[in-house]
Amino acid sequence: MRILDIIRGTTVDGPGFRTAIYMAGCRHHCPGCHNPQSWDFEAGRDMTMEELMEIIVEEDFDVTLSGGDPLYHPEEVRALTRKIKEAGHSTWVYTGFTLEQIERSERLKNALEYCEAVVEGPFIESRRDPDLRFRGSSNQRIIYLRNI
Repeated sequence: MRILDIIRGTTVDGPGFRTAIYMAGCRHHCPGCHNPQSWDFEAGRDMTMEELMEIIVEEDFDVTLSGGDPLYHPEEVRALTRKIKEAGHSTWVYTGFTLEQIERSERLKNALEYCEAVVEGPFIESRRDPDLRFRGSSNQRIIYLRNI
């Protein structure tokens, strides 16, 4: 997987202290994106699942996958979140895809099988709201996934 950055002990990308993993690649190209360097699928560095899990286990926090957009890598997200859940941690995923788009795609739905929550929807600059918790614009929703 191409990883841009790993932030340990963050409190802004979901509830509690978290390990935030920023994945490379996004085609949404939202105007006003806070992380446009993440759009490049070749940015960052390659990391194995084992390397990521070493960090996650060592930090012992729940995990947030962001980017870029993790759902441009659905198989990798599913495999990683399965290992994260097996290690006793929950995962939030940030994506520019909407819940409706995710529900229409088996690949995207399957990617979220082991996740606790998805923060969905593109960032819309005209709906930016700095008072929202864990979201950048008011169109974005936090969806808690059940039956995981």
